[in-house]
Amino acid sequence: MNYYKELELILQTQEPAEKIKRFQTFYEAFQNNRVVFEKEYTVKAFQKPSYETVCTIISPQDVPKRRNLTTREGQINLVHAVAHIEYSAIDLALDGAYRFHGLPRAYYEDWLRVADDEIRHFKMLSSLLEELNASYGDVAVHNALFEASQRTQTLLERMAVVPRYLEANGLDATPMILEKLKRLPKSTMIKKIIHTLEIILAEEVDHVKKGDVWFRYVCKREKVSPNTYFEIIKKYYPQGFLRAKNVNVQARKAAGFSCDELQYMAKKEVC
Repeated sequence: MNYYKELELILQTQEPAEKIKRFQTFYEAFQNNRVVFEKEYTVKAFQKPSYETVCTIISPQDVPKRRNLTTREGQINLVHAVAHIEYSAIDLALDGAYRFHGLPRAYYEDWLRVADDEIRHFKMLSSLLEELNASYGDVAVHNALFEASQRTQTLLERMAVVPRYLEANGLDATPMILEKLKRLPKSTMIKKIIHTLEIILAEEVDHVKKGDVWFRYVCKREKVSPNTYFEIIKKYYPQGFLRAKNVNVQARKAAGFSCDELQYMAKKEVC
């Protein structure tokens, strides 16, 4: 099995169940050293997200709001929104493993492992949607995460933007969602959503950590300061850290953020 050719096919697979099945076959072969890295392979610039035939894509401002989480509609909107983040994260991890050549094998092991985790998260959320008599694709979505992958075509920028900014933002946002859910009247579904989000939050710390490791690796390789991180984020998200609220200091420290970075983001002494 050829590494880059197979990953390209998986990335372009549009139906979620088929994509997951193809990846699992590929990942098993990779783990058992039955995958060959092609010496020369021209990577493809993807113009459209793989989920375009499954989901209706709209602007982020028009995505349905997650109001009244005690109702079936509110719960579907919340679970679907997180499922879409996780599904997008599958392709982000796969694209990271596909797009950047000539790196240590540990790099590819890390991002394929992340893809495997994201698939498991997506399947957990899909099961909750099924219990709510819904499925992935029932709610309109935005493609902001796909656009981030299109715009970051160097390893330095990809590691800064995707795991260390976008995914790290989830470490801040998820605890706020959990806090809101825990204040609601208890129900079986609310308990299941809380349990699922807690699992995802704990495991996403490791994903951000992997991004931190490879961000610092490429900084060292290219002889640039890790402080370039904030320059990169300002380039793509000018308002990024100006709006930082409820910075999850503990989770971000575990994921590799320095105290100086955290204090810059939180605009106060935090560690």
